[in-house]
Amino acid sequence: MSEVTPGISAVREFTVTEDDTATALGSGDVPVLATPRLVAWLEAATVACLADVLDDDATSVGTRVEVDHVVASPVGALVTAAVSVVEVDGRRVAFDVAAEHRIGDGAPVLVASGRVVRAVVDRRRFLSRLP
Repeated sequence: MSEVTPGISAVREFTVTEDDTATALGSGDVPVLATPRLVAWLEAATVACLADVLDDDATSVGTRVEVDHVVASPVGALVTAAVSVVEVDGRRVAFDVAAEHRIGDGAPVLVASGRVVRAVVDRRRFLSRLP
């Protein structure tokens, strides 16, 4: 955990498919990137950000998500999820998160921004507490 410091970051890219749409996920009835899928992609980027700095016996779990999803992304759009650690308080790690999309050769467009908070936990102890 001592290696988790503000400023570490990660970027992940995803292409919107029919399976990622609000229609497919039941979060709406239009064929654009579903907010739940976007949040999952942002969280995946936070997990990737911590992957190389956590001890093998540690993992992180999501505790809070605040995301403003401001632009629709159609099927075929390339979505870039970028995250950066902005605060470390004990086991609590806060990330600024943002997503942009590109459609064809177009310029990047901000799709979403916000904050995700994760807690670093001992994997074995965490799993042992499950019912």
